[in-house]
Amino acid sequence: MNGSDLDLRLVRYFVTVAEHRHFGRAAQALLVGQPSLSRQVRRLEEQVGARLLDRTPQGTQLTGAGTAFLPRARALLRMAAQATGEARAAADPSRLTVGYITSLIVTPAVLEMRRRHPDSEIRATHVEWPDVPEALLGHRIDVAVARLPFPTAGLHVTVLYDERRAVLLPAGHRLASRESVSLDDIADEPIPRLADPESNAYWRIDPRPDGRRPPDGPLITGVEDKFEVVASGQAIAIVVAAPRPPRRDLVIVPLVDAPPSHVVIASREGDNSRLVSAFRKHAQSLLPPVG
Repeated sequence: MNGSDLDLRLVRYFVTVAEHRHFGRAAQALLVGQPSLSRQVRRLEEQVGARLLDRTPQGTQLTGAGTAFLPRARALLRMAAQATGEARAAADPSRLTVGYITSLIVTPAVLEMRRRHPDSEIRATHVEWPDVPEALLGHRIDVAVARLPFPTAGLHVTVLYDERRAVLLPAGHRLASRESVSLDDIADEPIPRLADPESNAYWRIDPRPDGRRPPDGPLITGVEDKFEVVASGQAIAIVVAAPRPPRRDLVIVPLVDAPPSHVVIASREGDNSRLVSAFRKHAQSLLPPVG
């Protein structure tokens, strides 16, 4: 069989398993049953003609064939999304999809867009933070409000505002009662690791201004993992300052000497459509930091 016969749905299943390195977590992300997901991946392997994934006691690992196939699989999905998005945009230029990540609010700007452009369809949709560039370049969304860092090649990015940073601690931690802490105070505290090198360095502040490296905490793949790792005392985390902690067993303490986090608005480079330009203007005037 040739590449044109590949089922893109099966390709998406494979990519999700490869990214989670776990069939159970991938099945949850895809909202499918784990036995069904296993069968679908086996179907893809039959189509490709090679085993792509191995299950081991440490989780699911890519085979040599899977490692070679993964970047091409991602490119296939990206090209399909881009083709669909461009076709929809050409068919309906009066549609704008606004992407936003967890804890960032876009409602005031979206409502203003709907008020000023009543004949246009203005939608808002949540996007996972690591997926922002791909969602934009693949035309799944037209504009995004998100936090740096993320890859910005091919994107037009403008800083909307800065946010102070803080440390997330378990409630019984030695620093939990402090009004603020410094990087020196947490120099020996393990910090969770992220898979993306740029994000990992940014959210761990690694290296520190004095050149020291923070101790390694567990590898995490999502915000709920971070909360659990911190609450169980395995690490602390550097986060955006917030008026209240996300759970009762956690505490947020301001980190006084950390550089701020940047909230940005991003769109595709060269996209000067009237709706994107209008949203950018309203976002800059209506989306200041909360609190």
